[in-house]
Amino acid sequence: MLKWLDENLEEFLMVALLIAMTVIMGIQVFARYALGASLSWSEELTRYLFIWSGFISVSYCTKKCISIKIEQFVAMFPRKGKALFKVVNHTIELALFLYLIPYAVLYLKSAFESGQVSPACQIPMYYIQAAPLFSFVLVAFRIIQRWIIEFKIVIRKGEEKEEK
Repeated sequence: MLKWLDENLEEFLMVALLIAMTVIMGIQVFARYALGASLSWSEELTRYLFIWSGFISVSYCTKKCISIKIEQFVAMFPRKGKALFKVVNHTIELALFLYLIPYAVLYLKSAFESGQVSPACQIPMYYIQAAPLFSFVLVAFRIIQRWIIEFKIVIRKGEEKEEK
């Protein structure tokens, strides 16, 4: 179960959110055009699901090493150089997300304290505002995983040269 979660958590959540958004907007379109009545809650709920999807996608991209980067620059390095570059990159990314986590906690804390609810659905806003904290913690975890993988490549290559 843990292995499945490690490999598929982000994909599962994003697919579930996409299906939910599609179904909700499909119901909205049907209600508007077939029944002549618009639903007051559908667009709001879809927006909140989209926000969660966006934050979860950051973790997915981190896990898959899909990011905006200078591919041609990185491609010039040999395998050990690429791995070393990625270790440095992951270290900087990890520092950024570890820096952001306390601010996400404060953001969520303010949502709890305010007691604010969404206008149409009456959903407590802390459910929506928990997305950054959830995402940043998950991203930090995924960065640590990627960092360990790349660091092992750097160390392994160094050992191979010493043996020769």
